[in-house]
Amino acid sequence: MTTSLQAASGIGTSPQRPDGTLKVTGEFAFSSDLWADRMLWGATLRSPHPRARIVGIDITGAVATTGVHAVLTADDVPGAKLYGLEHRDQPVLAMGQVRYAGEPVAIVAADHPETARRACAAIVVRYEVLPPVVDSVLAMEPGSETVHDRGNLLRHVPIRKGDPTATAAVVVTGEYEVGMQDQAFLGPESGLAIPAEDGGVDLFIATQWLHGDLGQVADCLGLPQSKVRLSLAGVGGAFGGREDVSMQVHACMLALHTGRPVKMVYSREESFHGHVHRHPARMWYEHGADPDGRLVYVKARIVLDGGAYASTSMAVVANATTLGVGPYTVDNVTVDGYAVYTNNPPCGAMRGFGAVQACFAYESQMDKLAAALGLDPVDVRVRNALAPGDTMPTGQVVRGPAPVADLLTRVRAAAPPPDRGGDLRELPGGVANTTHGEGVLRGVGYGIGIKNVGFSEGFDDYSTARVRLEVVGGEAAAVVHTAAAEVGQGLVTVQAQIVRTELGVDQVTVATADTSIGSAGSSSASRQTYVTGGAVKAACEAVRAAVLARAGRDDLSLIGGRLVTPSGEVVAELVDVLGDAPIEQTVEWRHKPTFALDPRTGQGDAHVQYAFAAHRATVDVDVELGLVRVVEIATAQDVGRALHPQSVRGQIAGGTAQGLGLAVMEEIQVVDGLIRNPSFTDYLIPTILDVPPMHIDVLELGDPEAPYGLRGVGEPPTISSTPAIVAAIRAATGLALNRVPVRPEHLTGT
Repeated sequence: MTTSLQAASGIGTSPQRPDGTLKVTGEFAFSSDLWADRMLWGATLRSPHPRARIVGIDITGAVATTGVHAVLTADDVPGAKLYGLEHRDQPVLAMGQVRYAGEPVAIVAADHPETARRACAAIVVRYEVLPPVVDSVLAMEPGSETVHDRGNLLRHVPIRKGDPTATAAVVVTGEYEVGMQDQAFLGPESGLAIPAEDGGVDLFIATQWLHGDLGQVADCLGLPQSKVRLSLAGVGGAFGGREDVSMQVHACMLALHTGRPVKMVYSREESFHGHVHRHPARMWYEHGADPDGRLVYVKARIVLDGGAYASTSMAVVANATTLGVGPYTVDNVTVDGYAVYTNNPPCGAMRGFGAVQACFAYESQMDKLAAALGLDPVDVRVRNALAPGDTMPTGQVVRGPAPVADLLTRVRAAAPPPDRGGDLRELPGGVANTTHGEGVLRGVGYGIGIKNVGFSEGFDDYSTARVRLEVVGGEAAAVVHTAAAEVGQGLVTVQAQIVRTELGVDQVTVATADTSIGSAGSSSASRQTYVTGGAVKAACEAVRAAVLARAGRDDLSLIGGRLVTPSGEVVAELVDVLGDAPIEQTVEWRHKPTFALDPRTGQGDAHVQYAFAAHRATVDVDVELGLVRVVEIATAQDVGRALHPQSVRGQIAGGTAQGLGLAVMEEIQVVDGLIRNPSFTDYLIPTILDVPPMHIDVLELGDPEAPYGLRGVGEPPTISSTPAIVAAIRAATGLALNRVPVRPEHLTGT
């Protein structure tokens, strides 16, 4: 029984974040700020080659460097030599060969970070350089050089629905490409490992999944998990880039070897080599429709470049494929998705997780279809929009609200931005005075996307929460403890809001996330508010039931620190019921089950929940100079229930900005397996001057199967913003623009 009166800072309100002021003032301790007595500094030697055999490693010069305490190679890994989230194929340190430029080969601990770097430079590695496999499509061809002994095909996901031979009156085709995007979090990888007296190690780390790290780190150290203790350090952004292990095992190895604390902090350039990126994609689509614009069939082939190691590629390609026709009703679907090994940098999770790449293709196709039929681009989408009760290409029935048509009509009906004024800052190029408007054209474009929420395909997706209710300083107070990673999304705030709502107390402490409690899963897949929120809610319900049992009545609510009858009569003070005997409950909570896809047809109820967002973008394009200015974005999204409305709007704005980056500027330039722009000087991300005014329309339609009716928020805005912006650029220029990001040379033909 939920309290009938909402706490002043409970769900549905926007209380201040407990870490907000500290982050704004610079007082918040991020993982790179950690310090310990007698601390050493760790550094990593990385391969300069994307593919090579290691002929020999000479560490003599590094060992002789004054101040160096350890130099370790693959031979020194005490436990499992390989790690990985889904498939353990990645060496802790390169063994016999390297498969991408930037792969760790050796690690060093020294008494100063510069000494550690100099020692790395003193290590002599002799390589036999081999030609790299860099084309994901060619990598699948028979006779291609193999990155791994198992071959280059990591996973093939086929989707078969209806008649594969269906024909249509109107057919449009297209080939599309998405470049490699970086998560571009502001806090590079960092952490501190401290050896313990029991022979184990304590690791303080910025991560997205404490227990995911724990299993891999303990195995590689050859230690039981009970001797490897992880605590969440301050995280400076994530967006998927911290789901994989980076320096966790390295720091622990050095700490255990030296018997001293070891801190590792990547530089910005090293960070580009030290984490996974968004998968580059090549996609071929064919849409068939009847003369009225109703889809008859969709055929697609999606190839994702997974790079040198698996990471989460197998799940990413499943998302790209199962969501590959978009939020539309189609009776006949033939889609094939492939994740492929190459010698390019490893790719894995990034906000949108496969749905981003597919959405760019299928939304470009919907615009082509509208043009071929002479229909409005929104009308053709509305005509085919998913609705509750419809079936996905996997055969899964869409349950709960699916306001696809409503979202589209809302963004179309939003007031348009004003016409350009005379201010140069309102033109492409801005204050650079590159144009006075003579070659500037305006365009408007639309996009809508679909994203699954939570882990899929039968994964045991759960979270654990412990809630303790006690008397502190004469007041009832609660402590909530989970292993859920706060990566900037505001999870610590939401957990406290749920406790206040369910237990009617104002004083709530959110304990530091660590592995002393059961897993909360990863802070990814837009799942933490759903799953950990569900666990916290369930733990609170168990605590409340214990309180009412102690009070001898089960018809009461906990409101404002009191036990209250349905009529509003105060029966007792909570502090009197608790006395000096706290009540504590730990709950493991799961959402409804999902199921594996049929390996031949791709049929199955693979996803727990779907989320939808729509965008309308207005752009100005200087067609002579190839410059783009996004003038305004209107977006609408169903969030089910906004637990913290201000944070919800922030997530939508931030996700949209990342989609903007992919549309017009963000790409890791990889040439022959080498990253050419590993810095924020050359890898461009949107600044405050690039992000336009946004009209944000938040719907709260409520999912009856989710806690409080909520729906995951963080990923959908990134998915549909990119195709909307590119559609607007096409509308302004008349160019096909089948690749993102759109660069100036694509607009000028130079």
